[in-house]
Amino acid sequence: MIESAPPLRRDAERNRQLLLRTAFELMAERGLDVPYEDVARAAGTGMGTIYRRFPERRDLLDALFSEHIETVIGLAEQAARHEDAWAGLSWFLERQLEIEAQSRGLGELLRRRNQATELVQRAHERMTPLVAGLIARAVEAGQLPAGATPADFAAAHVMVGSVMDASRDFAPQLWRRALTVALAGLRHADLPGDPPGETVINRLYNH
Repeated sequence: MIESAPPLRRDAERNRQLLLRTAFELMAERGLDVPYEDVARAAGTGMGTIYRRFPERRDLLDALFSEHIETVIGLAEQAARHEDAWAGLSWFLERQLEIEAQSRGLGELLRRRNQATELVQRAHERMTPLVAGLIARAVEAGQLPAGATPADFAAAHVMVGSVMDASRDFAPQLWRRALTVALAGLRHADLPGDPPGETVINRLYNH
């Protein structure tokens, strides 16, 4: 009996990875609302298996997208090393949105308010200082207006992401034009009102 335990553990891990791959593929195409029944059916497992591995949907989402969140954070860190702050920042936003364009589920996880998880919250907390550093460099170089903040770029992400979500099925590249418009507007805008603080970012994604 002792010798049979490791294969059982390997089987359990194989099942877990199979469920994650299947859920990612389905959610990339259909979004986060894919029922557990569809995931289990496509993976060829029983409902008991998926509920044992992921009792709550948020358990599945955190396991499913943690690697992809790390990828986005890595892009922000890479952008922070770019010699030109504006080029690095605009590259980061474009690359982030390109990843979201490939996965409807990831885009929904990052933007859709009723699906926000602690994983996303931690990602925002880690990315905000990186984006703030890029903005500060760009302001100092005269590439951005003095009042620009990370919340402005969060708003741009939400706006362009909304265009992506609305046009995904009939004009899947329209978000690129929206991003160009948003970045050009922000770079040359006379920004009205008081600069929004970090709490605005949380409200944009979690309200």
